[in-house]
Amino acid sequence: MKTMGLTDLVLVNPRCFPDPEASRLAAGAEDVVEGARVVDSLEAAVSDCVQVVGASARLRSMPLPHFDEPAEMAEAVVGNAADDPVALVFGRERFGLTNDEIRCCSHQVSIPANPDYGVLNLSQAVQVLAYETFRAWRQRPDSNFRAPRPSHDRQPTREQLGHFHDHLSRLMQASGFITQPHARTEEQLQALFARAQPSRKELSLLRGLLSSLERQIIEK
Repeated sequence: MKTMGLTDLVLVNPRCFPDPEASRLAAGAEDVVEGARVVDSLEAAVSDCVQVVGASARLRSMPLPHFDEPAEMAEAVVGNAADDPVALVFGRERFGLTNDEIRCCSHQVSIPANPDYGVLNLSQAVQVLAYETFRAWRQRPDSNFRAPRPSHDRQPTREQLGHFHDHLSRLMQASGFITQPHARTEEQLQALFARAQPSRKELSLLRGLLSSLERQIIEK
């Protein structure tokens, strides 16, 4: 991470922290390991992020936007990071990310490899994506006069999107569209909005629409 200019490490429910062995292996980057933030859930780790890219060798049933090339992913992440927090999410060494963890992401990325033996361990995957991100950062337009995008034009955080999807789920049940929480329907709608990438202003408009419809249902 540090070799590629990345220093904000977040660990989700690690088995051991602080870990003297991890600090020893860091070899000059002990400050990154020892300064890592520890959280209880992936939701907490990415709640303030506008783009969350999960690294996965397998395409999942959830149709999230997918980057086929790490370079394409890196360009998008670096662009969004100019205004708001973003995250690259990696799973466990043995089995990667679970489906529930992928649901916390806005995008997926895979690393192309030999189809006959496409095995990458966790450290290799981290290094490839960290390098592509560093390369995209170096190639960005170098201007000190770039005005930040207005807040309402920027992408919503994962927390803001989570509140929207909770609101939408409540309204779907209240209207009779679904009679109980329906994971598959909700996954498809989450994927739809992930592809649409609404701005914060557009999401606020949709929340207003949901609130208006909700009032109409309550008054009936």
